[in-house]
Amino acid sequence: MKEKTGLARLVAIMQKLRGPAGCPWDKEQTMESILPFLVEETYEVIGAVDAKSPEMLKEELGDLLFQIIFICQLAQEKGDFDIEDVLATSAEKMVRRHPHVFGSAKAKTSKDVLKHWARIKKEEKGRKKTGGYLSDIPEHLPALLKAHKVTEKASQVGFDWDNIEQVFEKVNEETEEFKEALQQGNAKKMEDELGDLIFSLVNVGRFVEINAEEALRKTIARFITRFHYIEESLKKKNKTLNTASLSEMEKLWSKAKDKEKKLKITRR
Repeated sequence: MKEKTGLARLVAIMQKLRGPAGCPWDKEQTMESILPFLVEETYEVIGAVDAKSPEMLKEELGDLLFQIIFICQLAQEKGDFDIEDVLATSAEKMVRRHPHVFGSAKAKTSKDVLKHWARIKKEEKGRKKTGGYLSDIPEHLPALLKAHKVTEKASQVGFDWDNIEQVFEKVNEETEEFKEALQQGNAKKMEDELGDLIFSLVNVGRFVEINAEEALRKTIARFITRFHYIEESLKKKNKTLNTASLSEMEKLWSKAKDKEKKLKITRR
């Protein structure tokens, strides 16, 4: 018998893991218990892309695919659908949403493509029971990403500022309101106003086509890299983070930033 390869082989492995003589851990899993692994593997893929490592990306994509196959197996056991149903549905949707490629529609620019996409999605949603205009945005998206998508969709029906200067005015307004709440010492109001301030900053990013979720994630990564540089530099001096002065750590922080700048110039 010819050995199964590719997707079919991975599906067969999943079926065996969930079978009578399979893995005890895999057999215990449910849709709910698998979700954290799905999220984790998604972020591992993002990390591999950031690292610009094809080998790492290949491995992480495999791990993510395995989680998808796991969920499909659980659904198949319940009699809902299987991996082939998922593939067929996806293929049909992609053909349907690209009428300029697979049909007679015309699209000369990316904006034309997005117009087709939005119209077709609206037609699809119209055939399903939905709530309000923004209700189809996934509930469990990371907050910054969800804020971007919410404001982006609202802007498509004209609920938006005319220019970025107006957005900056909103940022300044929300900053002042947060300061007032801070002076009052009202914890609930501070939380509300801080949320409003962050939300307005997301809009600044959207206006210049920068995703706040991605921007913050990269900033966090830079912070961690610089902080580790401080830690390693102190170790070479037989010091620790607890024994070093703030002034000393700030100088090392500046050195870490300078190293990043030189590395960027070298890569260019």
